[in-house]
Amino acid sequence: MVLQQQQKIRIWGWAAPDESVTVSVGTNRATAQPNASGRWQVELPPMTASKTPTTITIKGTNTVEIQDVLIGEVWLCSGQSNMEWTVAMSGNPKEEIAAANHPLIRHIKIPLVPSNLPLDHFSSSWQVCSPETAANFTACGYYMARHLQKELDVPVGLVNSSWGGTRIEPWTPPVGFEHVESLKGIFNSVIGRTPGTPSYRERLSAHIRAIEDWTAKAKASVNAKEILTPSPSYPAELTPFASNQDPTMLYNGMIHALVGFPIRGAIWYQGESNHDDGMLYFEKMKALIQGWRELWGQGEFSFYYVQIAPFRYGDRDPSMLARFWEAQATAQSIPKTGMVVINDIATLNDIHPPNKQDVGYRLALLALKNDYGRKDLIATSPEVETIEPLGGSLKVRFKNTGGSLKTRDGKSPSHFEIIGPGSGGFQAANATIQGDAVVLTSDRVTTPVAFRYAWNMLAEPNLSGSTGLPVGACRGGTVPDFFNSVPESKDYVLVYDMDLAKLNANIRYDVDRSDNVPAFDRIGYLVEVTGANGEETGVFVSVRAFTSDAKKIGIPTSASQARFQMGVEDMNVFSNATGIKTGTGIKTGNIEFWPDNYAATNGAKVSGASDAVYDFGDETAPPVDGYGSMQIHNIVAGQTLFAINHWRAGDRADIGIGNQEGQQRDWTFSANAGTYPNKRLRVYVRPKQAQ
Repeated sequence: MVLQQQQKIRIWGWAAPDESVTVSVGTNRATAQPNASGRWQVELPPMTASKTPTTITIKGTNTVEIQDVLIGEVWLCSGQSNMEWTVAMSGNPKEEIAAANHPLIRHIKIPLVPSNLPLDHFSSSWQVCSPETAANFTACGYYMARHLQKELDVPVGLVNSSWGGTRIEPWTPPVGFEHVESLKGIFNSVIGRTPGTPSYRERLSAHIRAIEDWTAKAKASVNAKEILTPSPSYPAELTPFASNQDPTMLYNGMIHALVGFPIRGAIWYQGESNHDDGMLYFEKMKALIQGWRELWGQGEFSFYYVQIAPFRYGDRDPSMLARFWEAQATAQSIPKTGMVVINDIATLNDIHPPNKQDVGYRLALLALKNDYGRKDLIATSPEVETIEPLGGSLKVRFKNTGGSLKTRDGKSPSHFEIIGPGSGGFQAANATIQGDAVVLTSDRVTTPVAFRYAWNMLAEPNLSGSTGLPVGACRGGTVPDFFNSVPESKDYVLVYDMDLAKLNANIRYDVDRSDNVPAFDRIGYLVEVTGANGEETGVFVSVRAFTSDAKKIGIPTSASQARFQMGVEDMNVFSNATGIKTGTGIKTGNIEFWPDNYAATNGAKVSGASDAVYDFGDETAPPVDGYGSMQIHNIVAGQTLFAINHWRAGDRADIGIGNQEGQQRDWTFSANAGTYPNKRLRVYVRPKQAQ
């Protein structure tokens, strides 16, 4: 095995309560008395790195010897499958295994054991790195250790506690969740299921009392002619976790027994199973890192992690992964952390990029710079430093470039987008490198004010620093209000504005100017929602006026007497929502505005509509003051552009942009309004121009 150099050496175990235990490592010796439960622990003085094996001797009534012990650098390796991924499954395995003759590198794999309660023991063995053993080492850890061992010329130990497919929550201890306000719900759930805690005792005692009361009634009713209610069910909040994906289960089973074993730091490769968490993952990283550090009791040890690679996560929103990358990047604000970017070595059809050599090398760079004094190294990927609007262009300057930027393929930087007032959303940008900066322009953006880079789960961008370390997904600047990015927005005046959190049977707008509206020739609808991940999505649809009565262009209540099921012409669509077909002059618009109930039957015979599912050809039904529909569609594209249905249900109303996933494309019966932290409807008209 390997013990961590330059730190007090903690060794612990169990013995009979009356035993005296003496531990020696080399010439250092300490004695301990077991506590009432038999546990003992000693701390021996720090030792310097040594390639000469020593022996740990533990002596009580019996003697245990651990031989071939080296003093060097110890790293905990944790996460899901990309950390568990072995040398044998990674790139160039045959040659790498044959060359793995590194007796100063040692590795131990922690067994895959979830547990509801913290475990003090596990069964495993350290292995000396050789062509016979290295095939099953964590590849990321091994390639990091190989580089460190070469550079430092000291032994390196790898403690591999990883499990494929796992989320971050099971690796996190209760104290981690406790100290992060947004995760207190997880903490309470864990503590409520933990025997011995006050909340567990209180809830279980209440259940026992309820069972006792029921039992007494049951006994009394045996000979009575009366109905006995069923016995109280065991409370769900007391039911033990059962999965390796449940909070704390892997901390308990695979980390707790290691806590206190001196390490230099930890490396972490995880996130694929949390890829839709958005910025919440940053909160979970805080819980994990701070929880481990607090329990380990050796201060803020280094924690380096890998930003997950681009990959096709089905038909999900392509920007979802970019928001997750942003959360991972934000976690670098936690002291003594660092992130490795790997968007240059991804495999879009394989969630396990085989190139673990570069991953390990980049992790080693972080350690060499921050832990081993190699201050001259550039170990971090370039990051945005300043953003400078230059009228018709945007200049983005990066730090950590090693002096300048470059592209791996010698072409112009790819995957940059910019946005500005009236640009109609983000547009692909032309990018030119100027030293450590990139200048961005687009014919479709006259005054760019913000940018984003690699903002797609399939993005494999080509920009890097002179060091070769790639630039990760990023964004910056102030994105204009969505409506102000719509090219025709300046031509419209507001009629209605409503916070959709206020939906109910009696519609009251926050702004209602319908009594003072000029004659108009077009009507525009702006719907904006904020998802649970914080991402803001909007759609603006304008159509040739289908009525001259401003009282009938808002939410079609029975009081407004608005009822329209018809095609609309000359439709313009602008949206930042993924998948929405945008464009101008669209001839295949369709509206379904009514306060009535409705059925899926295509009573209006709308071309392409279904009789079986709710889409863009539904048929009204009694009562008039019923479910209610406010929908605009693009028939040829087969899309619902937006829907606001069943407004009388309040936070159980239906609200959506684009087609709903699943059967009912127009959001009917989705009852999802409450899932949006923010939601808003605005209705505009374009005043007729004087002839």
